[in-house]
Amino acid sequence: MPQMAPISWLILYLFFFMIFIIFNIINYYSLNYNIKSSKNTKSSLNYNWKW
Repeated sequence: MPQMAPISWLILYLFFFMIFIIFNIINYYSLNYNIKSSKNTKSSLNYNWKW
């Protein structure tokens, strides 16, 4: 089995890192939008995180 070149590992790392960052940005703005829109109404959503 041939070895991967270091540049290949770097591209692979950057690819997964960018997917991770995009995923976090989408989740942040989705949660932020739900909280802001619920403040305008009477019932606000409570997020209780249980770790």
